[in-house]
Amino acid sequence: MLLTLTTNHKPATDLGYLLFKHPGKAQAFSTASGTAHVFYPRADEEECTAALLLEVDPIALVRGRKNDSFTLGQYVNDRPYAAGSMLAVALSSVFRSAMNGRCDQRPELADTPIPLRVRVPAVPCAGGPALAERLFAPLGWRVDARPVPLDPEFPEWGDSRYLDLRIEGELKLSDALKHLYVLLPVMDGAKHYWVGEDEIEKLLRAGDGWLSGHPERDLISLRYLAHRRGYQRTALDRLAELDGAEVEPVDVLPELEDKPEPLSATRRRAVIEALREVRAHRVLDLGCGGGALLRDLLADPTFTEIVGCDVSAGALDAAQRRLRLDQLPDRTRDRVVLRQSSVTYTDPALAGYDAAVLMEVVEHVDASRLPALERAVFGTANPRHVIVTTPNAEYNVLYPNLPPGKMRHTDHRFEWTRAQFHDWAQGVADRCGYTVRYAPVGLEDPVHGPSTQLAVFSRKEAA
Repeated sequence: MLLTLTTNHKPATDLGYLLFKHPGKAQAFSTASGTAHVFYPRADEEECTAALLLEVDPIALVRGRKNDSFTLGQYVNDRPYAAGSMLAVALSSVFRSAMNGRCDQRPELADTPIPLRVRVPAVPCAGGPALAERLFAPLGWRVDARPVPLDPEFPEWGDSRYLDLRIEGELKLSDALKHLYVLLPVMDGAKHYWVGEDEIEKLLRAGDGWLSGHPERDLISLRYLAHRRGYQRTALDRLAELDGAEVEPVDVLPELEDKPEPLSATRRRAVIEALREVRAHRVLDLGCGGGALLRDLLADPTFTEIVGCDVSAGALDAAQRRLRLDQLPDRTRDRVVLRQSSVTYTDPALAGYDAAVLMEVVEHVDASRLPALERAVFGTANPRHVIVTTPNAEYNVLYPNLPPGKMRHTDHRFEWTRAQFHDWAQGVADRCGYTVRYAPVGLEDPVHGPSTQLAVFSRKEAA
């Protein structure tokens, strides 16, 4: 991975003094990720360019380690080539004095804004050019972020998630290096090492003088701290103390920052809350699987009649075992029925219920069969309300173990972005006489939204 710094400040070779690296020789430095090379492709009085080339050793990255979340398939990943946290760490190590604002030979120069051009040809950016603009422009940079095509010879394949990042401005070199140190891993949305409490101090040191006033302060702190909400809260509180400013409240799961509730449990809770909101008592769980939601529904006497449907007889057997139907009191057992049925086939016996739930079901249906699902659920069954949850594909880039372009489950036929989900849901609502509203499930990323998206359909006469 490569980063270049260019100035035309006169004399331009003063850049060597600022970086503590002589323009006349190439140097190599050992880092935890591999070898960092510093050299000058051009060095004269008119213009000087310093290049930092990080040569990553992918074998050394995983040797002796277990369960490193960033190693996608251990040895098959983009980390040796993508300018993220490894390049940021090399930058701070190789140019530490410059980042701290030291320049022994030209002390006045360290405090002088100079014209700078920075280029990083391959930056993974979970948010695209718009995010790069939002991150760097408020700091005085002019941003030219160009998506890198998947293959220039096949433009129809579209763009990759990488940017050719070029920024230009007149800043102190120490500030420029701090911006890059913080924002490169923020763009990537991941780090190659375990994030502990000491990362808060690193963020505060590198963000001194600019982070507290940045309009994307919350996003930067959240991503830099690997989405650890407790750490983010601490960092923002510390910034407020240092600057004497008020900090907007950040939602944190109380006492669960380090051990958050599993998404599956959060999803079931969100579904049950939605059912209570629409005052449903007779509920269909379509595609009930092993019965996790059925168990939660059965625990709430509000739900007086519960029908669990699945096309798989094995899943229904698992649900029966999970619910321990043979051990339940008669009154409780009589509230639940298990039925073998497919969400794509009409079943008149399912008509007339208060609500139907499709929790993480639609993405398991072939796209060509979605009209059949629509007819069976919204047409024949026609419950007063339908609650649908499905993964948000935009959030996938935040899962460090999920390779780019892969879906969360091998049986998923597709995964929708928020816009795609809204388009499908609104189309169903318009055709079938429903209204629809949407809600996030779980914590929301400021750019990518929630991991799970939820829609509540209500028949127009019931809305």
